[in-house]
Amino acid sequence: MGKKNELHVCPKCKHIKAKKLAKELAELDPNAKVKIGCMSYCEPCKRSALICVNGRYLTASTQEELLEKAKSFLK
Repeated sequence: MGKKNELHVCPKCKHIKAKKLAKELAELDPNAKVKIGCMSYCEPCKRSALICVNGRYLTASTQEELLEKAKSFLK
């Protein structure tokens, strides 16, 4: 069995709804480890929607774009 996806969402990001995004990410991969908490990556988080997927930081203009981007980085 392969490694689980690790997804990290910042609740302070003004460009996303953290709980909703975490739920949507969990729906993409029910076995993923989804964490909501500060990533100490505040400057990019202030400018655009931001999540971390398997150690890779992803940004987008909207939450929907971010969710689409995240799909290509899931294992």
